Amino acid sequence: MAKNMNQKETEQKVKIRLFKDNARYKNDVFVGVNGRSYVIRRGEEVEVPAEVAEVLEHSAAQDEAALRGMTL
Repeated sequence: MAKNMNQKETEQKVKIRLFKDNARYKNDVFVGVNGRSYVIRRGEEVEVPAEVAEVLEHSAAQDEAALRGMTL
């Protein structure tokens, strides 16, 4: 398979799995980082660049903080 010339060869990858249900959390998730776009399937283990995983972690933390703020 040919390598993408724009992809860094030393790019660190991490495995993630996004929660999936049949209600609110059923659609794929779009993430954009540094001009690159990713669509991540829920319910499947996938390898993504470390910076994509970091964006998803920050998003989840913000969701939790918003939920805490609404329940006070």
